[in-house]
Amino acid sequence: MIAGIGLDVVDVARVRDLIASRGERPLRRLFTESERQYCQAKAAPELHYAARLAAKEAAFKALSGTASAQAIGWREIEVRVDERGRPEVLLHERASKRAEELAVARVWVSLTHDRTIASAMVVLEVDT
Repeated sequence: MIAGIGLDVVDVARVRDLIASRGERPLRRLFTESERQYCQAKAAPELHYAARLAAKEAAFKALSGTASAQAIGWREIEVRVDERGRPEVLLHERASKRAEELAVARVWVSLTHDRTIASAMVVLEVDT
């Protein structure tokens, strides 16, 4: 059974401009250290940052529904790559607590990006 679904699209140029104009500060606010290391190791980091922003926003949407869910911070949702190279979403602190409230058993994520846009879909699954 599905407890929540979220979808988001991010303009890669906006992320590129954010990095160029503000440097590391927004990256430290939006991403975990692990996410920053992963993205910075790529030839076009802005693509990977944009995909992760889309995934975080999609996860916010999937977890929405309460005042406490609205307080979830950017770094409380983390996008990593598993041992097979597949993206996965890890929930921390308030995001994890909200997932427990929803009885989430699994978080599914799909990411895609090209030179201009990045998008992500997050599905929260509960066991029946």
